[in-house]
Amino acid sequence: MVSVIGSLDFGFVCDLELGIWNLLNMRVHNSDIEAILGAVADLLEIKGDNPFRVRAYRNAVRTIQGLSQSVADLVRQGQDLSELPGLGKDLAGKIREIVETGTLPLLAEMQSEMSAGLTDLLKVPGLGPKRVAALHRELGITTVAELARAAEEGRVHDIEGFGKKTEQRILEETAKLQQRGAQRLGLVVAEQIAEPLAAYLRQVPGVQEVVVAGSYRRQKETVGDLDILAVCRKDNPIMERFIGYEDVRQVVSQGETRSTVLLRSGFQVDLRVVPEVSYGAALMYFTGSKEHNIAIRKIGQAKKLKINEYGAFRGEKRVAGRTEEEVYAKLGLPFIEPELREDRGEIEAARKGRLPRQVQEQGREIDHTNKGLKGFTVLKATELDILEDGSLDLPDEVLRELDLTVCSVHYKFNLSLKQQTDRILKAMENPHFRILAHPTGRLIGAREPYPVDMEEIMKAAQRNGCILEVNAHPERLDLNDIHCKMAKDLGVKVVLSTDAHRLNDFDYMRFGIGQARRGWLEPDDVINTRNLKDLRKLLKR
Repeated sequence: MVSVIGSLDFGFVCDLELGIWNLLNMRVHNSDIEAILGAVADLLEIKGDNPFRVRAYRNAVRTIQGLSQSVADLVRQGQDLSELPGLGKDLAGKIREIVETGTLPLLAEMQSEMSAGLTDLLKVPGLGPKRVAALHRELGITTVAELARAAEEGRVHDIEGFGKKTEQRILEETAKLQQRGAQRLGLVVAEQIAEPLAAYLRQVPGVQEVVVAGSYRRQKETVGDLDILAVCRKDNPIMERFIGYEDVRQVVSQGETRSTVLLRSGFQVDLRVVPEVSYGAALMYFTGSKEHNIAIRKIGQAKKLKINEYGAFRGEKRVAGRTEEEVYAKLGLPFIEPELREDRGEIEAARKGRLPRQVQEQGREIDHTNKGLKGFTVLKATELDILEDGSLDLPDEVLRELDLTVCSVHYKFNLSLKQQTDRILKAMENPHFRILAHPTGRLIGAREPYPVDMEEIMKAAQRNGCILEVNAHPERLDLNDIHCKMAKDLGVKVVLSTDAHRLNDFDYMRFGIGQARRGWLEPDDVINTRNLKDLRKLLKR
């Protein structure tokens, strides 16, 4: 039921519209909020403010650091932030203000009074708020550069509580900070920037694939910049959408196949559009590491192959490049996971068949965990790609150890109806195939369903004991209601799934339930309604 409230105050409506406009046109990350609140806490402490007030801001930062959800999303959903641990009404209001405007007037006021650069002094090891306050009070120092100059000139050691040893250490540490130069972000902060941007680009019409490569894909502890690769149809607007992204502060360069921007945080992002025939080779090249790539090129040279971002070439002929697996295979190697690509023995291990089996290792951990659980069971599962030839992208010896597999088409959406249908039909013949995810691949308003004969797919699912997903994400709702009814009529079971990428996404289940109802589905048609014993029977082929 929807309630409509009449007689709204005009001023309230304007404020509401402005707030909604800001929320839709500005992306504020959790890391942005943490930085602002942390800076306020630092300046309060340098100022010698009430320690309880300082602690409240520190606690708020810790609360946000511990959240798996986006605070901006919580605000959009109307959640009362004061209900979060460690946040009172005052701080909750300030956080909402940051989300809606991207700034906090309190911080701007304090920075104008005390100088914004003072918080940078806290990055110097050994300097706490009291020492920074003393440096500012006695020498008027406001930046790291000024501090380095004062230490070099011998003006620091005369301040009470410092001394010559401290002055020398400050000189060494400020030199290190200045040499460090380019900003590197922690992985969790980089993720908050990378994933929304990648999701935004995937919604651009004509885009077939978007992946964040570089040190981010290798999951390094810190990330210096972002390299994004995209495969898309010709004459699509991805570059215009990229430079128009809400978080972009400056466009460094713009071209048809490559553009570079600086985000509001100062973080650099490169977007490259690559042809489908070179996608795998480009992904390998831009994922790195540099050392791994050099080692790979040497192996290629020994095999009379030239390896670069355009493919693997024998003479002038490209012999591989569409997928990373294809390139590695030409070199006589199995696929090497991105996290291992540091030239630290992974190539030799690949040659000897000794690469770590990360899916299998996680499975053993789940088995161990289940032994200690009562009344609750964790199932072993994975989502994997259906490759262009209908094979699955993990070997059977790994898949046979899982309780269920979720199999998806994530690329090559432009195959003919027969090719796409045959691709999925062949995949369903694999005895380890359990669930076909988002069966038509549509993104509502952004990507049309790929051509596929759903009746043939459903007949094969019924014949092979496979299950079709009703993806509840509001951008997918795939199967649609007509196909839900078709599945019921043909006796094919479905599973309702939220396609969750964060905790709040589990709320999308209500959309999946609505879709199932529109498709005439009943509890018996949906495997989520079963107990564990019956569920295992349905998952068995």
